[in-house]
Amino acid sequence: MNKVTPFLWFDTQAHEAAKLYVSVFKRGKKPARITSVTRYPDGGPMPAGSVMTVEFELGGESFTALNAGPHFKFTPAISFVVHCDDQKEVDHYWSKLIAGGGAPSQCGWLTDKFGLSWQIVPKMMLKIYGGKDRAKSNRVMAAMMTMQKLDVAALTAAAADKPPRARGKMAA
Repeated sequence: MNKVTPFLWFDTQAHEAAKLYVSVFKRGKKPARITSVTRYPDGGPMPAGSVMTVEFELGGESFTALNAGPHFKFTPAISFVVHCDDQKEVDHYWSKLIAGGGAPSQCGWLTDKFGLSWQIVPKMMLKIYGGKDRAKSNRVMAAMMTMQKLDVAALTAAAADKPPRARGKMAA
């Protein structure tokens, strides 16, 4: 068990959300899986027998999802970052997490259908931003600020100070 575990409050969709997240991240080196489900006993704030918590793992990290009613909502002030090796990974995570009612934001951020915020970010950006070439970082930042889903080819072109190749609509 991890010392620190993200604990996510849902109205009634904790199990559905955990199933989605496990299906999206099953391709990793460490298996994504639901590890336990607890149910409310009599006298709880939700109907007896309904799902109370769902514990699950994504990439070896533990999470807990709680069904506790509509009292609290997610905010973009808290998000999960998904570091991607290439455009194929960016496209995979973006399409899976936005499906079924999610919404794009900007700069690689999206909100899934449950209201949880995610950042789908190519690893190459972190290398550029951590480098010493401020002009390159500035070009990549300027390019990123025009995007919803991040385009690795356009970001790479900005880093090289070359015009990007056309890839079609970027907001999908």
